[in-house]
Amino acid sequence: MRSYNIVKRPLWVLAAVLAGSIHSGAVAHSAAPLSATIAPTGLQQGDNSLYLALGEYQGLSQLMEAFVLAIAVDERVIHHFERVDIERFHQMLTLHLCELTGGPCEYTGADMVEVHRGMRISSAEFNAVVENLITAMQQQQLSVSTQNRLLAILAAMQHEIVYPQEQK
Repeated sequence: MRSYNIVKRPLWVLAAVLAGSIHSGAVAHSAAPLSATIAPTGLQQGDNSLYLALGEYQGLSQLMEAFVLAIAVDERVIHHFERVDIERFHQMLTLHLCELTGGPCEYTGADMVEVHRGMRISSAEFNAVVENLITAMQQQQLSVSTQNRLLAILAAMQHEIVYPQEQK
C-alpha cells in the first residue's frame, strides 16, 4: 500500500463501521473457507462469488485504498477520524469486507454498534460515505451488479451505524 501525506488525517465511518478499527479487535486472514450458514450478509454458506467478482483479497485491498483516499478528502465526514490510523483502518476494512463477501477471512473485531457508539453519525454522513464507496467502485471499474451486491450487504448495517435519532 502507498504512503500517504494524510497518515494522521481523520477518516470516516463506514470503513470504521466495517473494519472495527476504532476498537482493537483482532482479525485473521487465512486460506480456510468462511464457515457460516446464512450470514447477515445474505450470502449462502460457501458462496464466494462476490469475493471473486471484487478481485479477491488484492482487489478488495485496492478498492478499499481508493475508498479510504476518497473519505480522507471528504469534509462532510472526515471529522469522525481525527485519531484513526489509516494503515490499520485500510487493513481492518479490507479484512472485514473479505469475510462479508464470502472470502477466506475471519473478522473478530467489535460489532458495528459498539464500533460506532458515541459517534453520533447522521444519515447524511452515512450517505456521504456510501457515495465515496460508489466512486471508488466506479474507479475500479466494477460491474453495476457487483456494486449493488456489495452495497446491499453494507446497507443492512445502516441501522447499526446511524445515530438513532437520525433514523426514520
